[in-house]
Amino acid sequence: MSFTIEDMILTGEKKYEMKFLAGQNGWANSISWVHLLEDTTIIQNFWGKELAVTTGLGFPQKEDWMNLARKLNRYHASGLIINVGQYINEIPEELRAYCDENDLPLLTVPWEVHLSDMIKDFSIRVFLQDNTDEQIASALIAAIETPDNQEAYRKELLQYFAVDGSFQVLLLTCEGLDSMDTVERRKLSYRIQVYLEDITHNASFFYYNSDFVLVANEVPEETLYQLIEGAIKRGKRRMPELELCVGIGSKCMDISRLSVSYRRAKAAARMAVTHKKQVVKFDDCGLFRLLYMVEDKAVLKEMETECLAALEEYDRKYHAGYVETLRSYLKHNGSIQAVAEELYTHRNTILYRIGNIRKVLGNELKTPEERLPYQIAFYIRSMHG
Repeated sequence: MSFTIEDMILTGEKKYEMKFLAGQNGWANSISWVHLLEDTTIIQNFWGKELAVTTGLGFPQKEDWMNLARKLNRYHASGLIINVGQYINEIPEELRAYCDENDLPLLTVPWEVHLSDMIKDFSIRVFLQDNTDEQIASALIAAIETPDNQEAYRKELLQYFAVDGSFQVLLLTCEGLDSMDTVERRKLSYRIQVYLEDITHNASFFYYNSDFVLVANEVPEETLYQLIEGAIKRGKRRMPELELCVGIGSKCMDISRLSVSYRRAKAAARMAVTHKKQVVKFDDCGLFRLLYMVEDKAVLKEMETECLAALEEYDRKYHAGYVETLRSYLKHNGSIQAVAEELYTHRNTILYRIGNIRKVLGNELKTPEERLPYQIAFYIRSMHG
């Protein structure tokens, strides 16, 4: 998933005598571009994932360095490389501490390194990795859309993934994502990728069908959940206005089953948005797993209407509150006392209402079979938010 700080270290540790000083939790940050800067003016135009390189010429005081780090963090930079030995020899401890606290990788290269060569080297690597990522995303989309046509994706993905291993799809979305223009959505994509720490080339991140998609290969579920929790935490800190919702699909074996995990992640993401939850795991959703997987939404509406229309009409005429009473009655498995407590209504009044509800529905509501259609109707209703 993109050219990362980790990739850069592996390349630059010997070649450019690069050292990692702080911000270890940003080890997996993706890099979108490399900028040489000696003041902070250009930072406000960052999209996200930019790697900043400086000689320190424009940052003579400790507070200048702190201001630089704060702006890089605010604009979602992937890291900072300082060319030490001419304008700066000792990195301020406050700068190290800030980078550690905010997961902003801080690295150094000695003055003897030719920055132009290093920047060109890393920029080419970023460009080549971006092209590879696009090819991978196209193949994964083919696996989602045409799972039976394995010739369209299996061979392409074999060199990047354990194609017969486990796959799990996560969908990340937020309000207005689909209506954003391409530039704004790309910026948001870059920023979210900075939040996804500790996952690199055993995953792919891309935009598809109104959501950001994260495909993870051979990643333990516990690690994946920690990754998402960390991404949400970092997102809240850096972009407090962003309300990110995440749907987690089931883990499936073999790339040919990727479409199954994707569809389930899509359902989980819809649940997260509808119920205003940050993270919803499909496998934990009980009966909703069936309802959200139904493609014919009209049949769900018909089931809801068939069960509740008579009570709704009665409520419109007499303001009786029978729909809410039935919802509570089913929720509490027929306990009159529990319904009375939830609705702050006398027990005898609830008994009277339930008697009338049975008459209106023509159903005694005594057996599980008699209650089930109405329970499902309320489940369907809750899908509307």
